[in-house]
Amino acid sequence: IPQNQLPHPALSLPAHGLFAPKEDSRPKWDNKLQYILSCIGFAVGLGNVWRFPYLCQIHGGGAFLIPYFIALIFEGIPLLHLELALGQCLRKGSISAWSAISPYLGGVGVGSWMVSVLVSLYYNTVLTWVMWYFINSFQEPLPWSVCPLNENRTGLNEECYESTAVNYFWYRKTLNITPDITESGTLQWWLVLCLAACWAIVYLCTIRGIETTGKAIYVTAIFPYLVLTIFLIHGLTLPGATEGLAYLFTPDVILKNPRVWLDAATQIFFSLSLAFGGLIAFSSYNPPKNDCEKDAVTVAIVNSLTSLYASIPVFSVLGFKATTGYWDCLDRNIISIINEFDLPEQSIMRENYTDWITFLNSSYPEKIAGLKLKSCDLQEFLDQSVSGSGLAFIVFTQAIILMPGSQAWAILFFTMLFSLGLSSMFGNIEGVFTPLLELQIISKSIPKELLSGIICLVSFLIALCFTLSSGSYWIDIFDRYAGSVPLLVIAFFEVTGVVYVYKIKRFSEDVKWMTGRKLNLYWQITWRFISPLLLLIVFVAFVTLQIQKPPTYTAWNPKHEDFPMKEEKAYPPWVQAICVLLAVLPCIFVPLVALFQLVKKMWRSKDPSFLPPEVFSCQEVNRNFSHPKK
Repeated sequence: IPQNQLPHPALSLPAHGLFAPKEDSRPKWDNKLQYILSCIGFAVGLGNVWRFPYLCQIHGGGAFLIPYFIALIFEGIPLLHLELALGQCLRKGSISAWSAISPYLGGVGVGSWMVSVLVSLYYNTVLTWVMWYFINSFQEPLPWSVCPLNENRTGLNEECYESTAVNYFWYRKTLNITPDITESGTLQWWLVLCLAACWAIVYLCTIRGIETTGKAIYVTAIFPYLVLTIFLIHGLTLPGATEGLAYLFTPDVILKNPRVWLDAATQIFFSLSLAFGGLIAFSSYNPPKNDCEKDAVTVAIVNSLTSLYASIPVFSVLGFKATTGYWDCLDRNIISIINEFDLPEQSIMRENYTDWITFLNSSYPEKIAGLKLKSCDLQEFLDQSVSGSGLAFIVFTQAIILMPGSQAWAILFFTMLFSLGLSSMFGNIEGVFTPLLELQIISKSIPKELLSGIICLVSFLIALCFTLSSGSYWIDIFDRYAGSVPLLVIAFFEVTGVVYVYKIKRFSEDVKWMTGRKLNLYWQITWRFISPLLLLIVFVAFVTLQIQKPPTYTAWNPKHEDFPMKEEKAYPPWVQAICVLLAVLPCIFVPLVALFQLVKKMWRSKDPSFLPPEVFSCQEVNRNFSHPKK
């Protein structure tokens, strides 16, 4: 193209070589550590602490690690490498990057942007709960350790007495939950204030994109490891820690169960934060000549090792809780026996309890039966598996009460959770923020600070619905549908788009240009065949399981006949419609944008001067940028 000729309007990218080399105005990471910590902070989140240990527990302990690491090698690392390489190659956010790959793939970027928006809304509300517990951790005694008095102050609150103080504080004092999702309830002012504070913190940390998040990440990414180490050291000294760890990692061969493989694949996929667009945005701020292959392997391995590392203190503490509960059960039975048979104190101890029960059952079976002694089995206490918010706000808080210096441990625990969640929010917000800047639908005269403020303010106003009394039910719906199926669909089109639309040969040359190494056979095979096939299998299995069992939720209803057991209810039809909408909305942009581009091409092809988009490569995209050497 002659020097004075303008680029053709049909080209998806400007014709390179039209302009003299210029200094790249795109923001850059201050250093490589800042970038790696940001990727790790985005990947390592709340799920590493409250989801992975639970999956290990229910799926055969150490045996679960086999499908987990297989999924990591053949699904997690290849997809992570692909996203980091793509962002670094094109130096664009998700929407612009996929539109540059092919106009027909622009919907992939729009879909990932939509998922980041939806997930950010509810994820920051989870941090709202964490902040509320953190604030209450400064009270003595901890407010979830004792039941309050009733309105007449003549006894304990009935709802609390029938359940536990921990459950009461979570369901009534924190959520003030309704017994049905159709009963919206009112805004809970304490949650509204905490939500506003959380979005204010997110705004301050993301006010200028990576320029500010890059500074905050040093604290939010590193601090959780410090707290986990403190909990690890303390947890291993607690009685019952050995039993908890043995229960977690003792292999139980159940690998023939397809659910184990499905959970392993989904855990790897979601814990690495794939298909959100945040990783593409982060890597787009790298210099083009950077070893993205090494970065992907590093982030993936650190993420998985963090899950394993977090499991040790978590189950040390849960083993302590189970052992304490087991001892309390024995002590209550021992007191009943001593009183019934008028035995001297200390005659029955935990160590000889079984011998005494055997003797008394054979000698006085009717008396023993009349005592209605509880069955005390350590295994049953260890089997009380729970994940998600139930682990953090019920099980773990109950365990903290039993520790000496419970206030300090509560403060540390909830500070750690907040740091984990905040660093993940950085990636979500970057996945929203970067594409908006690049699409140029907003005037460049609007400063970044104002745009970031508008995003956070609008998000806060929308997220107010999660602070209603029914808010936790809706958070569960968003987590189950907006943050699951769409990501699988988007990731499938990501890998197939690069391999079969952009072409694997061209992408391999780009990666070689960036890293200085030719792609080995492992990357070629996983990208071409294994990763797409795994994603397809996981998607089909996930959808099949959803269809086989109609969607239900568990409601906290003090009037339920089996209270404090939660009542299982079916979603009403209009809620089911919203569930489908959340799952389909991000995905629908993939075919819609492709169809729009097809119609656009057919319409413009009637113009004799129409030229198809040029084929480009990484070298061409970055040819006109001069990057200062450091």
